[in-house]
Amino acid sequence: MNRSEILFLYDASWTNPNGDPVDENKPRIDEETGRNIVTDVRLKRTIRDYLYEYRGKEIFVREISDEDGIIQDAKHRAEDFLLEKGEKVSKSNLKLTEMKRLIQENLLRECIDVRLFGGTIPVEKSSKEKSSITLTGPVQFQMGQSLHRVKLEYIKGTGAFASGDKQTRKTFREEYVVPYSLIAFYGVINEKAAEHTHMTEEDVALLLEGLWNGTKNLISRSKVGQQPRLLLRVVYREDCFHIGELNRLIRFHTEKAEEEVRHVSDGTLDLSLLLEKLAEERDKIQEVQYRFDSQMNLSHNLLEELNRLGIETQELIY
Repeated sequence: MNRSEILFLYDASWTNPNGDPVDENKPRIDEETGRNIVTDVRLKRTIRDYLYEYRGKEIFVREISDEDGIIQDAKHRAEDFLLEKGEKVSKSNLKLTEMKRLIQENLLRECIDVRLFGGTIPVEKSSKEKSSITLTGPVQFQMGQSLHRVKLEYIKGTGAFASGDKQTRKTFREEYVVPYSLIAFYGVINEKAAEHTHMTEEDVALLLEGLWNGTKNLISRSKVGQQPRLLLRVVYREDCFHIGELNRLIRFHTEKAEEEVRHVSDGTLDLSLLLEKLAEERDKIQEVQYRFDSQMNLSHNLLEELNRLGIETQELIY
């Protein structure tokens, strides 16, 4: 496996891409720039949910409750993987180091999210014997940020039910949304860390599919209205080399005031700086994998430009 970089753009329309629980669950906004922020944790949740619900892949980080609604904690979740030859092993018969070895082996074999993103997994044999497994994920994303300033809208409405017993008034609901936000995420795939988590190219292919299709399948009330628009993976020939921060090499130009943008077609994505950098480093690039939405206006014909530069391309088809 070679090092590679990911550039992923999606947009959100009249929804809350990522609420801040310590600020009334409002969409996260950079107060200095007025741009919308989405955490890497939110993006990874999108990928995890897609792989688990639509592709049937086991993931470590998921909510599991018992019959009383008690949510499983991380150390008990880890013990779900305390198996040998498919059979549950009692931790009372094992040393702490043996517990860690078995859990790690099974996690890496069974859980695609651990192979992709790593994690810190608590392991507890008793109240006096505790440790953890720390795995650095090969796939790391920066925080996502909109390519333009956004407007925050406050919406208030009435609910369907009364506010209490013998009440004549209905409850009120209130929420904050962004009318529009075109969000860019940048990520790196570290080939050295992949050796430790046993991540494969098949895992990476599922990651990319999860980015695109997982975003399309955000169909809850608070998340519906999000669409993938552009996905690039730049794969390099050389070990330990990557261009870096591909998201800073693109611009979204619009004739409207930035806060008035309501659709991806209201502007043009300028690829000039990105193509210049790809041209400069083309001898180090093995291929560029790509997918883009036809409604997005690009400053250049991406496929033609890459072919002109002699860079191999592969379309991602989902």
